[in-house]
Amino acid sequence: MKRFLLVGCFVLSAVLVGCSSSSSTKAPSAEAAVNDVVDAYLYGFPLVIMDMTRKQTTNVHSAGPERAPMGQFVRMRTFPTAAYRDVPGANTDTLYTMVWLDVSKEPWVLSIPDMGDRYYMMPMLDGWTNVFQSPGTRTTGEKAQKYAITGPGWTGTLPAGVTEYRSPTGLVWILGRIYCTGTQEDYAKAHALQDKLSVAPLSSYGKPYTPPPATVDANVDMKTPTVAQVQALSVNDYFSYLAKLLKTNPPAAQDAPIVARMAKIGLVPGQDFDPSQLSAFDNEAVKAVPKNGLMKMLGRVKEQQPINGWLVFGSNVGNWGTDYLLRATTAWLGPGWNLPADAVYPLSQKDPNGNDYNGADHKYVLHFDKGQFPPSKGFWSLTMYDENNFLAANPLNRYSLSQRDKFVTNPDGSVDLFLRADSPGKTKEANWLPAPKAKFGVMLRLYWPTDTPPSILDGTWKPPAIKLVQ
Repeated sequence: MKRFLLVGCFVLSAVLVGCSSSSSTKAPSAEAAVNDVVDAYLYGFPLVIMDMTRKQTTNVHSAGPERAPMGQFVRMRTFPTAAYRDVPGANTDTLYTMVWLDVSKEPWVLSIPDMGDRYYMMPMLDGWTNVFQSPGTRTTGEKAQKYAITGPGWTGTLPAGVTEYRSPTGLVWILGRIYCTGTQEDYAKAHALQDKLSVAPLSSYGKPYTPPPATVDANVDMKTPTVAQVQALSVNDYFSYLAKLLKTNPPAAQDAPIVARMAKIGLVPGQDFDPSQLSAFDNEAVKAVPKNGLMKMLGRVKEQQPINGWLVFGSNVGNWGTDYLLRATTAWLGPGWNLPADAVYPLSQKDPNGNDYNGADHKYVLHFDKGQFPPSKGFWSLTMYDENNFLAANPLNRYSLSQRDKFVTNPDGSVDLFLRADSPGKTKEANWLPAPKAKFGVMLRLYWPTDTPPSILDGTWKPPAIKLVQ
């Protein structure tokens, strides 16, 4: 589930303590070794976050609109409201339709019905948060399709008419989205398509399939956010967890250099973690590793240069390569990022002058010149969030504005969207995105952004600045 945390400007103090050896000549090598531990921590962070998210969202007896056991679809039936507090950064454009799979033992077959003219996407993420395939309107069209998702090293024969998508890891998250206008009539149409989506293990494909009974693990923390749970792990527990996951979620070939460095600290893919390798380091230095990792992730966010007050991440989102720090940072913000060709999510918490948005004291306007709405082939939307990145309560129960809305235009054909706590007046309410009387943030969504100018992908279109109304 896509989860953004709009990061505030705060600083955590974490100081690496030097090696306890009295020999000053050993200090540089000790510092380098601790850096290896921090880098290994960041390298494995997405995989640990993904699996922790999987455990929390699948630890139920039966499928529901928000959680479902492994191998069963979550089918969200309605858009969230301000009362929804489970996941920050919720959208009111698509109905999530998602499933977690374990393809380490055998493939699973995903069946997609004919989607007609309904925009949809079914991105498939591996355990490292890379999008390895993304069937949908943009890539594979609207006709019915069948895909066998195979795991690392699988060999075998697939049934006729089934296309193989090979996952680099045993862990797979299909994070589907189906566009919906939010009316009762359109909800019903979208639900009918959701119900036709199915998954089954290859051994049961073509036969009546009933998922086996699910068991609930009482030891799984179902309330604490997964990021907080991961950061609370001791270094030994963290690397032991990571080592277990590496057995079915192997590193990529391009990761060979950092894999070699990890071996120096007792972390070898396919083997249990050997904590004795860390005993040579100062105990306090080892304890500081998670905090130092977090500081690096915070620093990566601060490095991102805003465009007119909007943060837009780079072209390697969803296909991270060896940018392990960016991969870890986005997993910390929330796993489930799409390829930019599928969707781009500019975020804004501050105006171009660096000041927080605050609906208690100020009124704002987002101006689009005629014909300059966010250029996309799918859809665009603008969503309002409170300072904790949850949908902001308001008297209209309106949480977003999008291309499905009919706006009041200015005489020259341009459009002003009003971001404020109080109504701009009845004649302009169609353009009003209610803000809380407190700090807030907004997110643009461009699904299937255009790939020719004007385009956010090549910078020929930029989100306009949100301006303070004097």
